[in-house]
Amino acid sequence: MRHRVAGRKFSLPSDQRRALLKSLVRALFVNDKIKTTETRAKEIQPIAEKLITTAKANDIHARRLVRQFLDSNIAEFGVDDATGKVARNPNYVVPRLFEEIAPRYRSRQGGYTRITHLGFRRGDAAPMVMIELVEGETVVPTGEAAAAGASKRGLFKRKK
Repeated sequence: MRHRVAGRKFSLPSDQRRALLKSLVRALFVNDKIKTTETRAKEIQPIAEKLITTAKANDIHARRLVRQFLDSNIAEFGVDDATGKVARNPNYVVPRLFEEIAPRYRSRQGGYTRITHLGFRRGDAAPMVMIELVEGETVVPTGEAAAAGASKRGLFKRKK
């Protein structure tokens, strides 16, 4: 009996399963939509929604909670091979989550993702779905907010 046993195992050890879910959630935040199997999509949907809800708080504690899940082994900055200069890693999704994704849903209470059925995979007939972030309100910085943002500095936008 599976009483009080939550989640799917995917026939993987726990560390590999956790890495799979992290990479799927990270890919969802980078691309806004991904194509995957139905069971994987149903497993990452509550994770992604909880991370977006946490990111809506937009404080240091929320950033630490999100980074605790998403960024176990990805550096925020690295050396760009083309220019040889230090640049932000494009696979680092925490700033995108806090600056682009979470503000889109500031007036929405939940339901940030949508699962759309696509059919069955040819090889093993696994049900395939598209999980995507629903369209939220567009975020346009106003003149006052842009001027206030110019006076702030640092990673956490602390004032001088």
